[in-house]
Amino acid sequence: MPESGIPSVLTGALQFGIKPGLERINRLLELLGDPQKRISAVHVAGTNGKGSVCTFLSTILACDGKKVGVFTSPYLERFTERIRIIDGREGAKALAEDDSYGEISPVRLNELSERVASAQEKMLSEGMEHPTEFELITAIGFLYFAEENVDVAVLETGLGGRLDSTNVIDKPLATAVCAIGLDHCKVLGSTVSEIASEKAGIFKPGVPAVCLDPDDMILATDMKDDVRRTLAEAAGEKGSPLTFVSVNDAVNTVSFGMDGKMSFELDGKRYSTYLNGRHQVSNAALAVALARICKASESAIEEGIALSRWKCRCEILSFSPLVIIDGGHNPQGAESLACVFGDVLGGSLKGRRIRVVAGMMADKDVTGVYEAYRDGGLNIAEAVTVRPDNPRSMEPIELSRIINLVYNNKVQTLEAASPEEGVRLALERSKADGMPLLVTGSLYLAGQVRGYLKGIISCMTI
Repeated sequence: MPESGIPSVLTGALQFGIKPGLERINRLLELLGDPQKRISAVHVAGTNGKGSVCTFLSTILACDGKKVGVFTSPYLERFTERIRIIDGREGAKALAEDDSYGEISPVRLNELSERVASAQEKMLSEGMEHPTEFELITAIGFLYFAEENVDVAVLETGLGGRLDSTNVIDKPLATAVCAIGLDHCKVLGSTVSEIASEKAGIFKPGVPAVCLDPDDMILATDMKDDVRRTLAEAAGEKGSPLTFVSVNDAVNTVSFGMDGKMSFELDGKRYSTYLNGRHQVSNAALAVALARICKASESAIEEGIALSRWKCRCEILSFSPLVIIDGGHNPQGAESLACVFGDVLGGSLKGRRIRVVAGMMADKDVTGVYEAYRDGGLNIAEAVTVRPDNPRSMEPIELSRIINLVYNNKVQTLEAASPEEGVRLALERSKADGMPLLVTGSLYLAGQVRGYLKGIISCMTI
């Protein structure tokens, strides 16, 4: 296995990019004995929030005594994060203390990769297209969960839903669609209706579907109507019982403590979580609805929400100086982050001048993200711009230009030679002047510097 920890069969498939479709993954799995047919699963799609829903749900189900497989993407610090097993309540507690708990071991990952590589060679000898990296990872995940006899697997789609390689589960226990927005438009469609239709492609006949109520999504009113109609029509065509989950009332019950936690009320019951942000109420509510379909106990739901951790989602790494890291990368995520930042720690940060370490992918709506920060009240006084280690990354000087264009030249900008140098410089400056520090703009950036930050500050999280 290469030093990166990623098996060569996967790195070799990166050149094949994104190719939606199920023909390749179906044949690959067939050659591997169709492991997906031996798995009970819950399938989650959406533009924003699906990772949080999977986190809440998998922790709840583990607290209910189940052995839970978790398949998510992308990874942040270690490739093995993408495939994990949480073994019961003790496993959920262990994961809350150590974010590497339950990850597939490098040895097992390599062994399964070799088997998948053999199946891939058989495919190619038959004249089929080369499978994509994500298809190979999906096959590895299904093999692992089947052979480890998980009670249930919680599956996050990679892109879209209808043609996503995870969408080979014929009869999941339940499906879910989280918040929808305009992202990956070149692949999924240019309108929210087209994107919603792709997400709804995971619906299955007779299988319960839960969807966030479009009224609770960050969309224009006409877009909300389009999403509701599209999801309802798709569920009707599939014969999938559909429930829209609304959290309007629950959002009004949210409170933020000085300990970094958030609490809220659902169905008359109070919950507490480390996943901050009013948008997380929506994600928790979807997870609760899914957990009830899976017949989890109410005590497991309460404990699971309390134990859930999802790094780099407005994650507080330190209180002195205050350091928060977030992987939001589109305008909807930026709007949520701006709202969260004004709420956490009892609202003590609202309107305060802050310092950011900023890095983004050039193919994202960078201007839209910073407009959402500005309009959401994020008072950026200084930005240290960096280039995450990804070929799609925007150059720091161009990011500085866009930030000042949006903020009317009121932001002091500094360009750093590397993300690590950027966070080191910004942290030194925040230690000196006490200004809160926010690291944001990309999951690639967050994943690249989180471990480095933890090594140079007194970190309060796992």
